[in-house]
This record gives sequence, structure tokens and C-alpha cells, in this order.
Amino acid sequence: MSDLWVTYGTTRAVAGVSFTVAAGQTTALVGPNGAGKTSTVEVCTGLRSATGGQVELFGYPPSSLAGRTRIGVMLQNGGLYPTARPLEWLTYLAKLYPDPADPSTLLNSLGIDPKTSAPTRRLSGGEQQRVKLAAALLPKPELLFLDEPTAGLDPAARLDLLGALRRLGADGTGIVLTTHALGDVEEVADEVLVLVGGHLVASGPVVDLIGAGGSTSFRATAGLELGALAGALGSGYQVQENRPGNYLVTGPTTPQLLADITNWCAAAGIQATEIRAGGRTLEDIVVEATRNGIAAGEIAEAADS
Repeated sequence: MSDLWVTYGTTRAVAGVSFTVAAGQTTALVGPNGAGKTSTVEVCTGLRSATGGQVELFGYPPSSLAGRTRIGVMLQNGGLYPTARPLEWLTYLAKLYPDPADPSTLLNSLGIDPKTSAPTRRLSGGEQQRVKLAAALLPKPELLFLDEPTAGLDPAARLDLLGALRRLGADGTGIVLTTHALGDVEEVADEVLVLVGGHLVASGPVVDLIGAGGSTSFRATAGLELGALAGALGSGYQVQENRPGNYLVTGPTTPQLLADITNWCAAAGIQATEIRAGGRTLEDIVVEATRNGIAAGEIAEAADS
């Protein structure tokens, strides 16, 4: 994808976004509502036309069957026939593809019994997500698009689905993932694209975005006395509260620093939690980018989520 633009009348949803996805690479599109994530995926999958720029699937435009037959798509909403049993539904969908995967094998691999007599509407949320993923895998896709795949899942179902995504990536499937679950992104993504107001404002591997060193984050009671804490940590350290109750300490990450943070908080009768060497979380990156985008007036120009 090169210099993608998507507009709805005078409203700009995507403004000059470019990226590529390699075989076996999981790329996550993250950002606030109105960032342009859904519009980007809709163009990539042929569901919407681009206003400008160039988008190709394996060298073909998204409208071409030559490219679309090599992708799979799992949408957050829809994709299931409520009264059909999982195997019935996948068997029907398999007839749409020239060389589909075996529906029973797919369901088994994702923890769904192909012999179940329950219609899809009777399945749990996690089971429905697995059936939808199985449907997206029917064409044996080389590139898989997933929209909020873990939304509404319980912890066990979420871990199962993330495990399935890791296996797909290891087997060479490229994955484009859109989600607000940034913990999922940190676990499975190779590349992260942060969109705000239709603009690509940051990109790279998770470790590069959050920083491998030079800062430490922790959570505690909101409104700590930052000057007193910085003084206790010694020269060379700065402390900021980037969100209520979330603190970032800039300076060399050492065992002594971690001890000084916990000791200072303990002396103040406060418990420090989620101490993280290496600095900001991906959530911090997105929140900061979102605030900067709002300040620049960009989000008001975007329409989708």
C-alpha cells in the first residue's frame, strides 16, 4: 500500500498511509475511534474504493479475484449464519473456493467439535469467534485480515485465539490485525502502525516503539509528589505522570532504581504496581498520539473507527 487516501465527501478518513505486510508477519493497526483503521482494511479487502494512492494484493488491485482469492477476512460483526451448525456453515462456504481447507479439520484445530449440533447462535462468544476464524481460513489464505478478533472473549478463549494467530504466523501467513486490545498487540504483533485522524503517526516493532531502555514505568495512586520522588531517585532522573496513576521515570534503568521507587512509595504508604523496565507501554504511545492528534484538530476530520 502506498499513499492511501480515503475521503467521504469533505471528510478525510485516511491521509497518505503506506505500509507493506511480508509473509509470516503480523501487522497491527491501532489507534482511537476515527483513526482510519476500518477504512484502511475495507480498501485492502476490496470492500471500499480508495480515493487516492495505490493498494495491491500480491501485485493485483483489491478488486481483482487474482488477489482476493488469496486472502481471508474475519470481521468483528457478522460472518455467521445464526441457525446453521458450525460444520454446515463452513461446508457451505467451502463451496465458494476452488481449493478450500477441510472444514472439519479447521474446526478441530481451533477447538470446535465438528459434530456439535448446536447452531452458531447458541455458541459462546469465544466459540463464535473461533468459527469465524475457521471461515476466514477456508481459502487457505496467504494474507489474513482480522477486525477485533478477541473482542468479548473470556481470558481462556483469548489466549487460545492468540495462540492460533502465532501458529498461523509461524506457518507463513501474513496477518493484518485491527484492535483496541493493545495487550494482544504486544503479544503477537511484529509491526505496529499507530493511526490518528487518518495519519500514520508512529510505526515499528513494539520494542522499538516503547523503548528497550532508558525509562521505567509504574502505577500507583494518582497525584504523587513528583518533585519529592525525583529527588529520592537522585540526579539524572525525571518523573512525569502521563496518565492519572501512571508514572514514567526517565533515566537509566538499574536494579537500584527499581528498589528506590518501591522504597519511596512504601515509605509514603503507597503500593507501586506494574513496574516495567523499558518505559512506556503501547497504551501510553497510543494515548499520547491521540492527545497530540486532538490538539492538532485531526480526529474531527475522520469518520470511521
